[in-house]
Amino acid sequence: MWPFRKRSRKTPRSLPAHSVPAVVRARYDAAQTTAENARHWAMADSLSADSAATPDVRRKLRERSRYEVANNSYAKGIVLTIANDCIGTGPRLQLLTNSIDTNRRVEAAFAAWARTVRLPEKLRAMRMAKSADGESFAVLTLNPRNPRLGSPVMLDVMLIEADRVASPLMALMPTSNDIDGIALDAFGNPRSYSILRDHPGDIGAWRHQYDVVPADAVIHWFRADRPGQHRGVPEITPALPLFAQLRRYTLAVIAAAETAADFAAVLFTDAPANGEAQALEPMDVVELEKRMATVLPDGWRLGQVEAQQPTTSYGEFKREILNEIARCLNLPFNVAAGNSSGYNYASGRLDHQVYFKSIRVEQAHLAEAVLDRIFDAWLDEARLLDEFDFLRDADAALPRQWFFDGNEHVDPAKEANAQATRLTSNTTTLAAEYARAGKDWEVELRQRAKERQLMRELGLESPPAPTLSPNDEQESDTDVDDENAREAA
Repeated sequence: MWPFRKRSRKTPRSLPAHSVPAVVRARYDAAQTTAENARHWAMADSLSADSAATPDVRRKLRERSRYEVANNSYAKGIVLTIANDCIGTGPRLQLLTNSIDTNRRVEAAFAAWARTVRLPEKLRAMRMAKSADGESFAVLTLNPRNPRLGSPVMLDVMLIEADRVASPLMALMPTSNDIDGIALDAFGNPRSYSILRDHPGDIGAWRHQYDVVPADAVIHWFRADRPGQHRGVPEITPALPLFAQLRRYTLAVIAAAETAADFAAVLFTDAPANGEAQALEPMDVVELEKRMATVLPDGWRLGQVEAQQPTTSYGEFKREILNEIARCLNLPFNVAAGNSSGYNYASGRLDHQVYFKSIRVEQAHLAEAVLDRIFDAWLDEARLLDEFDFLRDADAALPRQWFFDGNEHVDPAKEANAQATRLTSNTTTLAAEYARAGKDWEVELRQRAKERQLMRELGLESPPAPTLSPNDEQESDTDVDDENAREAA
């Protein structure tokens, strides 16, 4: 079964006793269990991916993750930012067939259908669910009676929350062929999904009523962190304790300030007990009016309570814990906090490189796991219509690619000069440069040709585009460095 290499049958030559190598016994410090680290590693286990993420464990993580996203403004903002940066205004289809007419008609028809079913909005909801719930489900349905489907292709994308995909037998531990509602075939591929008709959290829901949906009609989008993992866990799981600590620390700071405000002043004396100070009732309350001068009892002085802890280190603690929270999501601190006041131009661009790379990886996974599945289902239904009869003789899977919203450059002049240099040196193409901005190069060039033709008809001459010389670019870098120095000062 397993490939192997046949070994030689030559008898090894015996070595003298004095030349036998010594046995080296090495060890890893992290593998040692001591009295100091025993409690730290007490929860470590050797469970498989599916056994570690049991239905009860995933349910508890989803509940706590949803609670933080619903009540913590930072958690809500992080989830929204990731969804907006990944999906944006929605992906755009570009076919790569040899027929220009086919490409235009299919792209226009699919874009109209996507607007009808609100596909960008649903994709953003799926990305938010992937962060907070760990996974998102969508069912491809044919709903000809739906009055909101104003498209000839009556395909709809119905979102399903992760709680509804569950085993009808309510098994606590996954089995080899049923992973909490996902039935697997002999090769480990999903064969069907058991989807509850009602959400388990609905009032009066009947958990035993479910539908078995074929895997071809179900889209399951999640990130597999371990081999053999079939269900997802919330992506913000490592940050959940940190979110709780941040909220507790914030409440402690507020409580300290309120305590100082409530106890505005305290009467105290240096005289010993039963001394010369006038006798007062302990814990008695004296109400003071604003801007009032008064006389204190004999031997007593007035002192005010100050909130010195923990307000002095609140800002630094908040920055550090937000930085740790954002790390598990590949977010830079300024994106997670929504504050770039401590950044300069260079550090801001450097931190965003890792974030933009993670967004590109996420978009590639989205195109493969979600968008291609949706387009193939739409294509199968479109081929049945008379207005798309030209697709019946085409390939079963049309070559395509997806465009997403581009990222704006901080210095557009420098980026335009760099783009012109790359095009002049033939190190890039118009297709690649337009793809950086999330645009289709064929559509943009046709639009540009129409504009230039109309300008010639109207007698308008287009001025030449200004370019930056190397000296100008160097001066621009110097200006940026000077500006960064002023910001740091």
